[in-house]
Amino acid sequence: MTTPVRRHRGGALQDRPLGWARSPLTEFDQLLSEMSGLIESTVGGAAAAVAWTPLADVTESDDAFHVEVELPGVKSKDINVEANGQELVVTGEIKEKERKGVLRRSARRTGAFEYRLRLPGEIDTEKINAQISDGVLTITVPKAEVAKPRHVEISETSESTERSG
Repeated sequence: MTTPVRRHRGGALQDRPLGWARSPLTEFDQLLSEMSGLIESTVGGAAAAVAWTPLADVTESDDAFHVEVELPGVKSKDINVEANGQELVVTGEIKEKERKGVLRRSARRTGAFEYRLRLPGEIDTEKINAQISDGVLTITVPKAEVAKPRHVEISETSESTERSG
């Protein structure tokens, strides 16, 4: 008796039998790779410029937004942080390590990455602070000072002084 195998659309046999344990993320990564290949073959070399998005948390306090982006193994010189209007953009590249021997399994992302965030409200782009520690890039984006309401005093003048003048 033979082991059943999956067939791809082109009729090619998959090299693993059915029931082979694979994680859903591995299948998703494979699907993304196939889609990138399809886009690249249709559009040309433009798919090489497509970047992946790192995981991030965004919190808000009374005076600032706090963004934590996971970038394990990335040095500060390989990261670019820009703010334009209400948008914060973090870009860079995780380079593939040169390895000796045979790579048996790889699950870490490499290549260009891009994280974009549109913040709700005005920000002070001059006072943005970014630090990286233990593979986490922490960006503090202060909120802009908004014009606070101010009470205006009304002074009274006598009408007789204005008419005689």
